[in-house]
Amino acid sequence: MNRVYNFSAGPAVLPEAVLRKVQDEILNYGETGMSVMELSHRSAPFENIMVEAQRLLRELLRVPEDYHVVFMQGGASLQFSMIPFNLLGRGQEADYILTGSWSKKAIKEAEKVGKVRTLSPHGKYEIPLYTPEDFSREASYVHITSNNTIEGTRFHEYPDTGGIPLVADMSSHILSEKIDVSSFGLIYAGAQKNLGPSGVTVAIIHDSLVGKASENCPTMLNYETYVKHDSLFNTPPTFSIYVLKLVLEWVKENGGVEGMQARNERKAALLYRCIDESSLFDNPVPKKNRSLMNIPFSTGDEELDALFLKEAKAQGFEFLKGHRSVGGMRASIYNAMPHEGVESLVDFMKKFEAEQGGRGE
Repeated sequence: MNRVYNFSAGPAVLPEAVLRKVQDEILNYGETGMSVMELSHRSAPFENIMVEAQRLLRELLRVPEDYHVVFMQGGASLQFSMIPFNLLGRGQEADYILTGSWSKKAIKEAEKVGKVRTLSPHGKYEIPLYTPEDFSREASYVHITSNNTIEGTRFHEYPDTGGIPLVADMSSHILSEKIDVSSFGLIYAGAQKNLGPSGVTVAIIHDSLVGKASENCPTMLNYETYVKHDSLFNTPPTFSIYVLKLVLEWVKENGGVEGMQARNERKAALLYRCIDESSLFDNPVPKKNRSLMNIPFSTGDEELDALFLKEAKAQGFEFLKGHRSVGGMRASIYNAMPHEGVESLVDFMKKFEAEQGGRGE
C-alpha cells in the first residue's frame, strides 16, 4: 500500500523513519521481551525513555536550567483551565490576546476562574506588535496562541510584556523554528502536530510559576504535582511519550530546530509562491503574519473548492479540507511533511488551475 501525503492539522503526519522504528520495536522494546505499551511506568526502561525525552527537548529548545519540562494529558484544551487555576490568583486578572478560535476557547475557560481582559487585533488575520503599554500592570500573565492552526496566522514578533510572564500555546509550531524560551514564563503544546502522536501534552514552565495554584485547584490540574513527581504522579501516556522521544531523536538527526526551520521555510515559500502567482487560489493572510505550518487557501467558489478536494483526494492528498469555520482548503506542512509532498501538491494545484481555464477569476 502506498502512503499518501497527509496534510491534516492534527493528528498529523509523523516521520516515516519514526514509524518504522516503532514497527521494529512494537513487540520487543530494548530486549525487555515486552512492547513499550506493556511496560510499567515505574520500570527502569520506561523511566529511561522519560528522562531521555526530557533531555532531548531541553537540548533542542535550549531550555534554561530554571525551567521544568513536564508531560501531561488532556491536550492544549486542558491547559486552558490549568493555566488560570495555577496563575490567576484571587482578585488578580490576566490579559489574553484574541487571534483566533483556540485563543477564544482559552479565554472562555479562564473566565470561569478569574478576571480576564481581552485584547483583539482590528482585523481577523492581523496580529500587530504589542508593547508593555498594551497590557494591564495588574495582569498576572499575558496569554497568546502563537500560531493559529485554523486561520493560518502567527506572531512574527512576540509581545514585549514588560516583565509580565508570557504564556504561549505553541501546539501547532513548537520545534518548527527557533524560539527564546527565556522570553516566556510558560510554553505548552499538544503533541499531535510536531512532537508526536496524540495523548501527551508538553509544558515548559519557569520555576517561579510553580507552586502558585489556588487552594481549590484539583491535584491533577496543579503544575506542582507534575514537577514534584517528575510527570509520574499517575500513569502517564507511556506510548505517546515513547514516540515523542523518537520524534525528538529524528529532529536532532536532521539538523535540530535550525534544520527544521530551514526546511519549513523552503516548503512554505514554495506553496505561498504558488498561491500568490495563481489567478485561481487565494490566501487571505498578510505576508508578515503567515504561518509556516498551516496554510489556508481557496478559490472563492464553494463548488470549485469541493471539486478540488475531491480530485486532490483521488491523487493521494489527504485532509486538505479547511476548518468548517473558514471553509476552503488548508495544507498543514509540519516538520514531518517531506518537501516532495509540497512539491507534488503545488504541481497538482497548477494542473487543476490549468484545467479550470480561469473559472476562478
